[in-house]
Amino acid sequence: MRYNDARAAIRWLCTVFGFSVKFSVPETGPFVRHAQLSLDTNIIMLGSVRDDGMKSPQALGTSTQSLCVYVSDVDEHFEKARSAGAEIVTPLYETDFGAREYHVRDPEGHLWIFGSYNPNNGVT
Repeated sequence: MRYNDARAAIRWLCTVFGFSVKFSVPETGPFVRHAQLSLDTNIIMLGSVRDDGMKSPQALGTSTQSLCVYVSDVDEHFEKARSAGAEIVTPLYETDFGAREYHVRDPEGHLWIFGSYNPNNGVT
């Protein structure tokens, strides 16, 4: 994933969604070459926008993908994100396959789906 302000995105993702920084290269400064964040067993990779064809949804004016992330307590996760002022696109609901999920957009427009479906174990 690419962000115009990757440092701000990392702080936001950690504060609002509960991710932890595994590493960032470089560790400080405005430019992020590569960073990995984790949330339970999930790992995402992100960096700053650069001239390689990958853009932030903010620049495109639309999302072209969504990230699906398993969380053990989707209701608690939803409440934390909502309380922090995240843009909730679709509030908590039950899917037709028995999972519970919600959809949210980060400040640069990336669409996230947090839910109880675990690809390794099914619906929890």
